[in-house]
Amino acid sequence: MRKFKFSTGEYYHVYNRGVDRRIIFSNEHDHDRFMKLLFISNGTNSFDINAEKIEDVYERNRGEQLVDVCAYSLLTNHFHLLLKEIREGGISKFMQKLLTAYTMYFNAMNERSGSLFQGTYRAKHMNTDNYFKHIPTYIHLNHLDIFEPNWKINGVKDKEAAKRFLINYKYSSLYDYLGDERIENRILSQNSLLDIYDSATELLDNIHDWMEIAPELNALTK
Repeated sequence: MRKFKFSTGEYYHVYNRGVDRRIIFSNEHDHDRFMKLLFISNGTNSFDINAEKIEDVYERNRGEQLVDVCAYSLLTNHFHLLLKEIREGGISKFMQKLLTAYTMYFNAMNERSGSLFQGTYRAKHMNTDNYFKHIPTYIHLNHLDIFEPNWKINGVKDKEAAKRFLINYKYSSLYDYLGDERIENRILSQNSLLDIYDSATELLDNIHDWMEIAPELNALTK
């Protein structure tokens, strides 16, 4: 149980994994569905969570935004989000809509029932300078586990290849900050990371620096 209440204007690192560490994103369609839900769940308007298909979702009127989505990364069995509370109760409402809708979709697609996620999602208040500055970098480094599984312990062997992988990974917001233009960039609030970094280039520089000291990053964010 969280020991704090979400406060308007504050940033939070929000994350969760599959129950029993099970895979929650098994294919491209699963990733795509979760990303569409990141967009459509972030609004006061309701939507049909039982719909098997969500077409043209990024063109829909979702109503007033509940949160600022500043960063995200999806791995096979967990996800990371950086959210800013912009209206009272926004994060709680957003996460309820997001996780309920995705669980119903996943269970229907896999002919299963019951909980998909490991209890209540976790959230950490970004209330220190170190945490505030480095968590966006950590989130955008997280899917490096796919490219080099032991990087947090052993460091990164080929940093240029690792950066190329990170930038081109479609299921992370780093693609939107540094990659090609795409419709999915509407998930993010406009200039949402520029409250933290002076530019996207600074974010990339931080990623390179943190790859140099990966074990220390791992210890910081535990």
